[in-house]
Order: sequence, then C-alpha cells, then structure tokens
Amino acid sequence: MKISVIGTGYVGLVSGTCFAETGNSVICVDIDENKVERLNRKECTIYEPGLELLLERNINQGRLSFTTDLEYAIDNTDIVFLALPTPPGGDGAADLSYVLGMAEKLGTIIKEYKVIVDKSTVPVGTADLVFAAISKNASVDFDVVSNPEFLREGVAVDDFMKPDRVVIGTSSEKAKKIMERLYKPYVMSGNPLVFMDERSAELTKYAANSFLATKISFMNEIANLCERTGANVDMIRKGMGSDDRIGKRFLFAGIGYGGSCFPKDVQALERTAKDHDYNFKILNAVMDVNAKQKQLFFNRVKASYQGGIKGKKAAIWGLAFKPNTDDIREAPALEIITNLLAEGCEVAAYDPEAMGNVEAVFGDKVTFCKSMYKATENADFLIVATEWSVFRTPDFEKLAKNLKDKTIFDGRNIYEKDQLNELGFSYFSIGRP
Repeated sequence: MKISVIGTGYVGLVSGTCFAETGNSVICVDIDENKVERLNRKECTIYEPGLELLLERNINQGRLSFTTDLEYAIDNTDIVFLALPTPPGGDGAADLSYVLGMAEKLGTIIKEYKVIVDKSTVPVGTADLVFAAISKNASVDFDVVSNPEFLREGVAVDDFMKPDRVVIGTSSEKAKKIMERLYKPYVMSGNPLVFMDERSAELTKYAANSFLATKISFMNEIANLCERTGANVDMIRKGMGSDDRIGKRFLFAGIGYGGSCFPKDVQALERTAKDHDYNFKILNAVMDVNAKQKQLFFNRVKASYQGGIKGKKAAIWGLAFKPNTDDIREAPALEIITNLLAEGCEVAAYDPEAMGNVEAVFGDKVTFCKSMYKATENADFLIVATEWSVFRTPDFEKLAKNLKDKTIFDGRNIYEKDQLNELGFSYFSIGRP
C-alpha cells in the first residue's frame, strides 16, 4: 500500500519505518530540511532500540524515503497519517494548531479519495475538526480515521510490529476495509483489531495512559504510607501484582512518571472533563501526587545534610524519563537537577543516551561525564534517577572510593538495602523500612 506520514518525530518515524518493513511504500514528510537530509542518509534522529536497522534496510530496498515536499507525498500515496505534535497548552489542553493547520493544507492538495489518519494523540472530537478543516478547501471525497498509537519508548518497534491491539475509529466502511488490509500483517497472531467510532478511539488512548499513570501514583502513595508504617512497598507490589485483575506492571514506586505521553495525556483528559463540566477528581489527585513525589525525594536528599547541600557535589545516574530512550520530556531528573542547582549544589551527570538533550537545557551548569563512575569522582552522594540496566550491578567498591559520604539516594529502588548497608553505604530508597 502507498502511505505518507506527516511528521518524523517519535511516532511518525517509528510508524513510517515499521509500515515499510511489511512491504508498504512509505514517504515521510517533515519541514525540517536538515532532519530530512539526515534521515535520507540513514541517520536515525532518535534513539530507539532496533529502529536504526529497520530504517537502513527499508531505505536501501526503496520502500522508505523522506521529503519536505508535502504535495509530492500526498499525490503519490493513498493513506495519509498525521503524526504531528499536540503539546499541552497553558491550561493543559492539547494544542491542535499543527494538526488543524495541516488539515487545511491537505484540503487544497488532495485530488482524489484519501484516507486521512489521526495518529497523533488528540482529544475527543478532533476527527470532526480535521474533517471540517479539510472540507473547507477539498473538492473530492475523503475519510478521517482515528488510529491512536500505543508505543512504549524503548520497545516501540516490537510494540508496532506485534501490537497488543490496534484501535481504529471510523464510521466509513470504505476506510474500514482499507485500514483492515493495512494492519492485517501486524495482527496475524490473533491480537485484536478493534473497530469503533472516532470519538471512542480518541478517548481510548487518553483513558489507557491515564489509568497507567494512576497506578504509578497510587503505588507512590502506598510507598509514602509504607515509610510511616514500617511496611515494605516491594512486598506489597508482589502481593498486589499477583492478582490478575491488577497485574504486576506499573506498580513500581519511584520518583514519579514522566515522558511524552503520561503527563500530557493526563492533563488533556482532565481538561476535556473540565470542558464538559465534569470534575475528574481521580486525575487531579494523580497529577498532584506525581508533582509532589519529585519534591518529596529532593526533600529527603536535602534533609540528610544538617547544614544543607550548598557546596556539595551530587552525582546523578540517569537523565532520560525511563531506560532505553533519549527522551527527557518531563523527566524527573530535570526537576531534581534544577533543585540541586538552586541550592548551590554542584552536579555531575551520566546517562547512556540522553546527555546531549539535557546539555541543551542546562548547558555548562552541569558537568556531563563520559562514564557512570567518572560522574561519582569526588561526589558527596549519588542519585539514581533512571533505572538503566547498566546501573543495576555497579562496582560498589569503586563507588565507595569515589563517593565522599558513601551515600546513595535510589529514586528507582534498584538496589537491596541490606546489601548496601553491609557495604557501609548510607542508602535511601522509596517505601522500604
């Protein structure tokens, strides 16, 4: 099938490449000329395990290309995916200006029937708005479909190629048949292709992410209660997670959720509720707990030094919002670094992939190190902010020599308290006695 993907951000690049991998002809469009040139040179512009190999293979085999020429891409494809940013506005609502602006352009370009697919995460009613925006200028038939993505950064290629489910919102039988044909290779193992109306599909994405964010915030509240009662959040997680009605995923206590989806989607769903005169109390609490969790963690660091942390040196392991990505959007590490610097603390940081992105935020205010151990040299304490695998079994003897105070603040509960205490470390985790 002939597909164009407008936008080569995280969702657009993964989607376009994975569509090409099953034999489709894919043209990806972006306004950033430098980015398009890099992609055509087979340079992957995001870090996502497995994506670079697929990108190179499909470019070499002529199934995948990149261009800034929107009209060329639309004229030569039958299905048009909109993978454009929908950042949160000041009031938490999703900013649809990129999506609707592109929709108006498409109305002037399309010369024959097209399926226009909203792949971006958008609020309820966006398909109607996109249809209206295209209709202003279009003189041919078209359908607008809602097809939300459920990609987890770090395993996005697997998620796309072997999805748990594919959700498609459309009221058009013609569009339904086209989308069914497109996605058939991805659901051969029997996972469902779920068809529904456009508004339900739009709300499904927000509902799923908000529920997962709720699980995280709930467990952080349980962890905070554990610290007051002497209970152990790890034991509680195992006891809860073995109930198949709950499941074991997203029950890990820590310093809060971040990334490109959860914070934005929870805010947008809460805003949608407000726009419909509904007070979504649970979501308000989820956002409040998540915001406070980062501050509670920092307060613990600060309270551990009677004289304050001014003049101290902090080592930070992990800057991305989670492992296996270079994405730092809403990453807890950013707020922790901001607070440390505000207190007059020196900061040395290491992350396997995200240091360049964080350097663009903090510049020379933070020392970015070539190795995890270099960051700890002459540091007073270590903060673990992202649970990369490489941090799970460090050389504790080397750490003990490097850290002046032999103190570790574990924001992801990746170490065992008894082991660290036996080695002479002062060890602080979350929700453990």
